[in-house]
Amino acid sequence: MEHTLSPVSHTYTGAPAGGDRDSSKSSEASKGHKKTGKKKKQGKKKHSAKGKDQTLTEETSAHQCVNSEHTQSRTTCDQSTQTETESTQTQATQTPPLQCTHTQSTESRSTQTSISKLTLKQLYEGQVSKGQDQASSADQLTVLTWNIDGLDGEDLKERIPSLLEYLGKYHVDVVLLQELIPPYLKILQDIMKDYEFLEGSDNGYFTAILLRRSRVELLESNIVKYPTTEMTRNLLMATAKFSGHQLCFMTSHLESLKISSQERLNQLRRVWKRMKEAADSQTVIFGGDTNLRDWEVKKLGGVPDGILDVWEMLGEPEDCRYTWDTVNNNNKEIPFPARLRFDRVYLRTAREGPQLRPDSMTLVGLEKLKCGRFTSDHWGILCTFSFQSQIEQ
Repeated sequence: MEHTLSPVSHTYTGAPAGGDRDSSKSSEASKGHKKTGKKKKQGKKKHSAKGKDQTLTEETSAHQCVNSEHTQSRTTCDQSTQTETESTQTQATQTPPLQCTHTQSTESRSTQTSISKLTLKQLYEGQVSKGQDQASSADQLTVLTWNIDGLDGEDLKERIPSLLEYLGKYHVDVVLLQELIPPYLKILQDIMKDYEFLEGSDNGYFTAILLRRSRVELLESNIVKYPTTEMTRNLLMATAKFSGHQLCFMTSHLESLKISSQERLNQLRRVWKRMKEAADSQTVIFGGDTNLRDWEVKKLGGVPDGILDVWEMLGEPEDCRYTWDTVNNNNKEIPFPARLRFDRVYLRTAREGPQLRPDSMTLVGLEKLKCGRFTSDHWGILCTFSFQSQIEQ
């Protein structure tokens, strides 16, 4: 299964271009708007947020969904606390860690996958090999941030190979993942041996940072807790060395739901604070699912001095504006169109020495699969960066 993508890249032209714009009149004007990111399509054997369980693989048999020898071990994960519909607002804002129990249910098509681990490994390595001819220059940094929607257990027979295909094709230096779950993590770790994995947790759903071993050297990592989160969210940080430069990579999945705006902004303040506090010699890159509405950033007075929104730096390219777009992505069913820039990349350049600048931004995951859905309900964001000396500036 090979996808052909024709991404559009955008070139950095200088200073940030203005402030944050409204993402969508139709989506922001709807007072009842919620990210119904976990609601399934009717007509399929999907599970609702009102009691039906979603079948997923347990960590100890993570390859069950891709290896036929594990088909006897199945796991049901309660997804009800992730549904962002009006009827479950109160419940969703009290999201506990994902609870998993064993079951023999065959309701979910995700348990019927019989692709072998070897096949997935060959797929990934084949894409890596093909991508060698398109490899970035030695001093160009590539970063991919993506909410992979691990809580959706449907159509994994196509979605997991597709994810590995993208990761192999781009073979970036740093991968920032959100909404990862233990079975997904186990699969990626077993196949992507060329990356070092750092996780924000070891249960429920969480974030992860993947560092390409041959290009990025890990120096230290840290997890910053959000003291008032009701959805077990945190900030994952990794200090590393790339091409002789020290960088700090950060990722987070900020509080979900429109009604959780205040908590989300509290978390965003902590992210920005950590970025500003980094050593003068460090470049800091944050990428993640922020769940931000543009009016929320304006409420904080805009992005603070010293921190830059990479999308704005690149001239606010329209084709990279919406990363959660139910007009073009049919993975979730909601009663009205919603187009939002939930996923964002922030940059704080080093205060001394060469400055890192974005070269391009491209959305990833736009290819529709044979099942009629996409790899995730979010588009991923692929960015390239280059260092500029003081003279070049």
